[in-house]
Amino acid sequence: MTRPRLLLGLAFLAAGAALLAGCATPSGSSGTATASPTSSSSQSASPEPSSGGAVVTDDVEAAWLDGGRGVGLVTYGSSSCLPVVGEPTYADGVLTVDISDPEGEACTRDLVPRGSYVGVPEGVDPTRELEIVVTGTYADDTDLDGLEGEIAVPEEFAPSAGWADDDMMLILSWGSSTCAPVLESAEAAGAEVQVRFAEPVADQVCTADMAPRVTVVAVTGAVDDDAAVTAVLSGGEFADIRVPVLGRP
Repeated sequence: MTRPRLLLGLAFLAAGAALLAGCATPSGSSGTATASPTSSSSQSASPEPSSGGAVVTDDVEAAWLDGGRGVGLVTYGSSSCLPVVGEPTYADGVLTVDISDPEGEACTRDLVPRGSYVGVPEGVDPTRELEIVVTGTYADDTDLDGLEGEIAVPEEFAPSAGWADDDMMLILSWGSSTCAPVLESAEAAGAEVQVRFAEPVADQVCTADMAPRVTVVAVTGAVDDDAAVTAVLSGGEFADIRVPVLGRP
């Protein structure tokens, strides 16, 4: 699997000027929460749009999420044009999904990692290797090793985490699609990764939907490769929540 570490490092430097800085749903909102299994989220800086179109690369990375009920896919492209994820299909051990840029939008020419959530169709067994074929703007293919041992399945709308690479973790959370969590730091020590999120901006107006938000996390420090790793989520909307990290770094 390709590991564009340099791109990832530059992207997370840009993330310090994130567009989204937390969530506070407006009081009195009567909106009905709805779940969207193919939404995506990004937390990155927003340079000026360019008429030349978005910069993209076809590197795609993946992680198991939500107790094996879904996967997170990482694509690299513009921070201002979040990918649109199509309806996935599954046949003969292959998951196929279209990931494309939205049509008719001017995109900034930065290059950042964006996480997208894909709920897996019926028949996918998370204990078996899964081949993933991405079509569209970010056409590529990758694969996920099957999960070993007992798989902890979180409650509905509870956060979860999975390894996409040696030092890349994906964290799935549910809430307003316009107020995604903003990462501050992620430091590993043995079998734990302390993941800290920024406090939300006061009085920020957020939509009242219930959408999946995938945060791409660059992990620093040393992880115990032989241990079952736990992510401890704190700050923002998280109060020292402990979630198992699926897969191996």
